[in-house]
Formats: sequence, C-alpha cells, structure tokens
Amino acid sequence: PFAKAGTAFKSISAIELGKLCVAELLQRTNLDGKEVQALVFGTVIPSVVEPNIAREVSLMPQLPKGVQAYSVSRACASANQAITDAADQIALGNLEVAIAGGSESLSNIPILHSRGMAETLVAASKAKTLPARLGAFARLRPKDFIPITPAIAEPTTGETMGQSAEKMAKLNSISREEQDHFALRSHRLAAAGTADGRLTAEIMPVYVPPKFDSVLTSDNGIREDTSYEQLAALKPVFDKKYGSVTAGNSSPLTDGGACVLLMSEEKAKALGYPPLGIIRSYAYAALDPGEQLLQAPVLAAPVALKRAGLILHDIDLVEMHEAFAAQVLSNLKGFESKYWAERAGFTEPVGEVDRAKLNVMGGSIAIGHPFGATGARITTTLLHELRRRGGQFGLMTVCTAGGMGFAMVVERTR
Repeated sequence: PFAKAGTAFKSISAIELGKLCVAELLQRTNLDGKEVQALVFGTVIPSVVEPNIAREVSLMPQLPKGVQAYSVSRACASANQAITDAADQIALGNLEVAIAGGSESLSNIPILHSRGMAETLVAASKAKTLPARLGAFARLRPKDFIPITPAIAEPTTGETMGQSAEKMAKLNSISREEQDHFALRSHRLAAAGTADGRLTAEIMPVYVPPKFDSVLTSDNGIREDTSYEQLAALKPVFDKKYGSVTAGNSSPLTDGGACVLLMSEEKAKALGYPPLGIIRSYAYAALDPGEQLLQAPVLAAPVALKRAGLILHDIDLVEMHEAFAAQVLSNLKGFESKYWAERAGFTEPVGEVDRAKLNVMGGSIAIGHPFGATGARITTTLLHELRRRGGQFGLMTVCTAGGMGFAMVVERTR
C-alpha cells in the first residue's frame, strides 16, 4: 500500500520498499527469478549513499546477481519511464522479460549541509594535524549550521508545485468549489474501491516496523469519512489571501512502491502467462516550466492517441495522475482546447473526457503519490479495471516537474 509520509513506512527506505513490491510480484506471478533479464526502476529523490536504486533492489535473493539493473528519473513519471524503457528493449529484441516500476520514501529525504559546513568538513578531512582540523572548524559561523531543507520547487523558476497549481487554477478559471468537489470524488471512489476489494487486490499487506506487530493492508491516505464541508473549511496553503489550492485538494507526500512485469508476446506464451494488456503507444512532451508547469500531458495525449490510431471516443477508461485537483481540471480543459491542440501540432482538440470513465477508483489525491512509484500504480490499476469492465483501450496521463508530461495508450488482451 501507499502510506502518507511520516506514518507507517517512515522507517523503510525506498530501496526496501522496492524490494518488497518486486518480491511480491514474483510471488504472485509464480515466476522463477532466473527468467528476469532486467530490472528498471525509477525514483525522484535518490539516496546519496545508494544512488542506483535499481541495482540495490535487484540484489535480492529471488533474482540472479547478473540481472541487468539501471535507474531512471523523469520526475513524477519515473516509473512510466522505467516501463517504456523496458518495453523498448523488449521491442528491440534485447530483452524478453523485465520488471519495471519505482519507489519513493518521502519520509527519508536527504537533508544537506550548508556550503560553509560542507567546505569546512572537506578542509578538516584534508588537514594533517589536530590543530589544522580545529582551525577548519573554528571558521564556522552560526549560519553554516543551518541545513538546506528540501523543497519541491523548480530550479529554473523557484516556483513550487503548489504555486504552479495556484497559477493554473487562476489561468484556467478553476474555482475552489470545483477543486474540492473533485478531491471529494477521489476519496469516495478510492474508498469504494478499497471496500469492495478492487484496490486492495493490487496491494500487498506490509507488516510495519520496527515491532512488526501491526499490518498495513490499504492506502492510509484515503479519507472515507471526509465531506465537502470539511474540505471547504481548509485554508489555502500556497496563496493564503487569494488562493484555492489546499492540503485537501492536493496529493499528499507519500511513501510506497509499485512495479509491473513485462514480457515479449512469444515469451509470455512460452511460459504460459496470459497478459493483462499490451502497450499500444506512448508519448512524452514538455513545455516551459515558467508557463503552466503541469499542463504538458495535454501535449502528450494527442500524440499517443495518434500513434495508437485511436481517438478519445475509442477510449474506455482514462487514468489521469492527480497531483492537484487544479491540475487535473486544467488538463481536462486543455483536452477540449483548440489552442492546446494547435500547440501539440493538431487541428482539433482531443475532446471532452467522460467523467464516468475518469479515475474510476479515485486517484493520487486520495491514494497518495510516491513520486517514483505512481506511474506503475496507475498502469496496474488501469489494466485491472479494463479487464473487470470488459473494456479494450485505456489512456493514462502523468504530469511532472520540469514542465514534462506523459501519455500512454494500453489495450486489454482478449
């Protein structure tokens, strides 16, 4: 499951979260680890002491030590990058079996020393005598003890994700009421999917350290008892005077992992694995981070649909990552916009998304958003729900930091 940062998984590293979900995948599929040729894993905030998360995850007893393993990072679409990288290698004939996904521990993010402290520590390590070491430390000033705290902000603009969502809400005329209603919808649908077992079927129970005397069996960010009135009472976080983005209509910082198993069609048949679906097409896009930071999925989706030879009307289910309600509602408006269609190189917009097909089991606002894992979680949910509903095509989109966006079309195999 996904857990809000600072709660159940606060003592579990991203590497351990990755190992947990990969081990569960092998167990559920009854796949001999010797068949796995590569593991591609994404994370956004890597450990400074173990930066290649994929290799560390691959060094588990169930997998051969010779398995290829490499890490990728495309912000919140890192797991999507891992999946498409692995799929491309299979399509090229370089691989037959791969595991792809990602994990994130936002409870365990690196906190850096100030430059002054870092320079002092380096100088002290190079000093050859005790007086020289003490002399290096004597140059420290109170300001040097202040750490560099992490911030989810754009290096090029200094704008945080929340500030970007606020800007998008204003530019696209997204009201506070619309955002809170959408957030409520996310929680209610996720709560329903948990209660009837659809979401929990995709989740492995995890015994919670350090005592391991309790078990987390579902995503702990879902608030089944929340109401519109409760959400409407929350104060704006990023623009306290005129804002509309609150903690309630934003995705929470989250710990978690997710992964998928990819095979060539021939190998799946040889091993007797009926696939959940196939990747029909995908596309990445980007725009100026100083513009509408989280709007790039609007540029990626029409390209993915064109590559799949489909239009929105052909799509049975749509999964759209919910960083913020303001972002989702802006993306939906962008799908209907001729302006955004022309920016993507098309004459006609993608069209209006039928809300009955959108995020039918809730989304990241309720379920949570471990940056490196969300893409694999969305892929898993979309394919399972297509099978349950008897649908054929699914479209997923993910917005990311850096003004990037991702879209993929999947097809359920019959």
